[in-house]
Amino acid sequence: MEQRPKKALITGVTGQDGSYMADLLLSKGYEVHGLVRRSSTFNTERIDHLYGGTVQEAKGRFFMHYGDLTDTNSLIQILSKVNPDEVYHFGAQSHVRISFDIPESTAQTTGISTLKILEALRIVNPKAKFYQASSSEMFGKIQENPQTEKTPFYPRSPYGVSKVFAYWMAVNYREAYGMFACNGILFNHESPRRGENFVTRKITTGLAKILAGKQKKIYLGNLDAKRDWGYAPEYVEAAWRMLQQERPDDYVVATGETRTIKEFVEESFRFAGINDWENYIEIDPRYYRPTEVDVLIGDASKAKEKLGWEPKTKFKDLVKIMVKADCEKHGVQLKEV
Repeated sequence: MEQRPKKALITGVTGQDGSYMADLLLSKGYEVHGLVRRSSTFNTERIDHLYGGTVQEAKGRFFMHYGDLTDTNSLIQILSKVNPDEVYHFGAQSHVRISFDIPESTAQTTGISTLKILEALRIVNPKAKFYQASSSEMFGKIQENPQTEKTPFYPRSPYGVSKVFAYWMAVNYREAYGMFACNGILFNHESPRRGENFVTRKITTGLAKILAGKQKKIYLGNLDAKRDWGYAPEYVEAAWRMLQQERPDDYVVATGETRTIKEFVEESFRFAGINDWENYIEIDPRYYRPTEVDVLIGDASKAKEKLGWEPKTKFKDLVKIMVKADCEKHGVQLKEV
């Protein structure tokens, strides 16, 4: 008798992480179901290669469902219909700066949604494995360097506070109901699929538009903020590995290297052969956060030891991947530097 493929449900499947997770799971033979929010415009650019089975391994194994992370009934219906073996919860309002402008909405979609989906899962399918996309922003005003799974949280934004709530809900459902719930505390991870309103894509897209003659300046906020940047496809693999373990646990996923936003700008322009990057950057106070997270650097020793995971893409290679992709998108030919 032929064994049925594993089923996975991915919330936020049209986002950076959700789309890479769909790619990974399909490559591993899963039947993949994606949860998408109903809106008046299509936002499926990151999964268009899967939707309709245009990628060979996706044919007949990729399905989309309209749902609402803030509506428990909607979640119960979808979970009952799909009956997944694994749930990857990436759906959220994920922009830190914007969370200050819409704190209540961020709390609902980033924090309360985790409670709602865990409760729906407890009712419908408590044996399913659950991955919660936690964030380095939970560390906020850092209490130690580098940050590990034992570092105390001190969030500095409505987004960070919401993620702390979601983190502890996952832990609570694990301990109260014996559910297989994991937190992946992912540090910043980027790719050509990163949203264009995030600082790294703002830099690489802006650079491509400058080279194409479509834009003159890039407007940024705090250039001195330090981040631990990795490559998104590698980070979703860590998330998958968490749900393949015998016991659920929480893991930091990071590179262990920290760079400033200024360094990201410098490296992007250097790769494009431009040395006087300062002439193209303007500081706009609107992009400063009311409370800033000055430095983040993660220690992924536990993920390396228990999951056999470690980052492969270095900072300069990450920048190169993103600059090349955006230049190609805007019809710019780059000379290799």
